[in-house]
Amino acid sequence: MPALEPHRIDLGDVVLRPFVASDEPAVALALQDPGILRWTAGTAVISSPADKRARRWLEPRIDGWARGNAIFAIADAETDQVIGNVALRDVHRVPDQAVAAYWVSPLARGRRLGARALDAAARWAFTSGLRLHRISLDHSLVNEGSCHVALRAGFQLEGVMRDYYVEVTGQRHDSHLHARLATDPAPYLGTQPAGS
Repeated sequence: MPALEPHRIDLGDVVLRPFVASDEPAVALALQDPGILRWTAGTAVISSPADKRARRWLEPRIDGWARGNAIFAIADAETDQVIGNVALRDVHRVPDQAVAAYWVSPLARGRRLGARALDAAARWAFTSGLRLHRISLDHSLVNEGSCHVALRAGFQLEGVMRDYYVEVTGQRHDSHLHARLATDPAPYLGTQPAGS
C-alpha cells in the first residue's frame, strides 16, 4: 500500500494524532484492561510477556502511516496522554474502502470519545486525499460496547458473520458487520469536529 501523509484532527478536548514512542506507558496502561486485551490487542500482543505487550502493540502503529494505514492515537488535548485509538487499515485494498478499529481506555470511557473519534476519522477519510467511499468494521456480538460506538458514529449494522471472530483460546464468536458510506448522513454527536 502507498504511504499516507500523517494527519492530526482537533476535536477540542481531544486530538487524533499519530502514535509516538513516548506513548508506550499509556498504551501499557490501556492494555491492562481485559476488554482491550481480549478484543483489540491481537494474538502477537497477547502472546507476548506482559511487560513487552505495549511495545509490541505500538511499534507497527508508529510506522502504520508509512505502510498505508491511518493510525490515530486519541490523546487528551491538555496533557497529550493517549486515551484511545482509532485506525483505518487496508486503505484501498478494495478500491475506495478501508476497515476501522478502535478502543478507548477505561480512564476515558463514558464521554462518547470512541464514537466521536470514529466519526471524525471517517469524515476525514471521506473528504481528504483518501477519498474513501466505504468504511467497514466488525466486532464480536459479545462486545456490546463496540456495537454502541459503531452505531453512534453512523456505522449501520449490515449483518451477522457467523463464527467470524476467533479468540486466542480458539473460542469462536459471531460478529456484527457495520459500515458507513460517504453518502450516508453524518451522525449528530452534540459537537462536530473542527474543520468538518
